[in-house]
Formats: sequence, C-alpha cells, structure tokens
Amino acid sequence: MRIGITGHTNLTRATARLVSKALEAELAGHADVVGMSCLARGADQIFARVVLDGGGSLEVVLPAADYRERKVKPDNTSTFDELIAEATTVHTMPFTESNPDAYMAASEHLLDSAGAIVAVWDGRPAAGRGGTGDVVDAARERGLPVTVVWPEGLERD
Repeated sequence: MRIGITGHTNLTRATARLVSKALEAELAGHADVVGMSCLARGADQIFARVVLDGGGSLEVVLPAADYRERKVKPDNTSTFDELIAEATTVHTMPFTESNPDAYMAASEHLLDSAGAIVAVWDGRPAAGRGGTGDVVDAARERGLPVTVVWPEGLERD
C-alpha cells in the first residue's frame, strides 16, 4: 500500500516520541508499505523512519532543487541524508527554489501517487500555502482516505 505523509515540522521532542509510537501503531496493520514523504523535519521524517524500521520502502518527493541547501537546518542534515540514502526513489519537482508553490506541488504529486494519507495535524488551517491543512483539504477533495494522527498531549514548538 502506498501511503503519503503530511504533517507539522515544529514538533516538540516529547511530541515526536508520541507521534512515532502512534505512526507505528497506525502502520502495523498494513503489509508492504511504500511510504511517500517530502522529508521535511518533524512528521515527514518520523514517518519515513517508522516505515523503514517496519520493513517498508521509502519514496521521496523533494519540492525543489535547492531543498536540502535552503530548508534542511544544520542540526537535521544527518537525519535527512540518512533517510534520503535509504529511499528507493527520489523525485525532485521542477522548481529551482523552495517556496510555497513548490511545497504544494510536491504534496500534489504525493497525493497523485498515494492510496492513502496520514496527517500529523492539529486540525488548524494551514499557516501558509502548502501547509498541512491545505494538503489534508486537497486529499479529501480527491477522495483519498486521510487518517489524522494527533494523540492527546501533543504540542508544537
């Protein structure tokens, strides 16, 4: 099953642990998972690690050619590099600059390819174009099954 992720990037450490456990439980019922992720910090990377550790495979959709250089912070570079090295496929969208249009296009590509979406989402509207709320809305408009993961006690930075 091809499952895409959308979710918040600004999770606290305690929240990241809870999200990981919730994603493990969510994916436990699915065999042969192909996880699809843009590998943003937070929910995307947690999902990617859970998929790989569970024996699934990872497909990465990068929003733009400059994504790693502009959006991956120094304290997150090794995690990003480890995950991308384990991906079976890396697709880079035809944007030179990372921006809200590139983020939404990458999410649209992910939605076109996935059979379901997991959203690590607090239910609030997106703060800017291409945010988690926008991706959830787009998935629902397409009729994709969306599972929202936001266990009790989660917080954002």
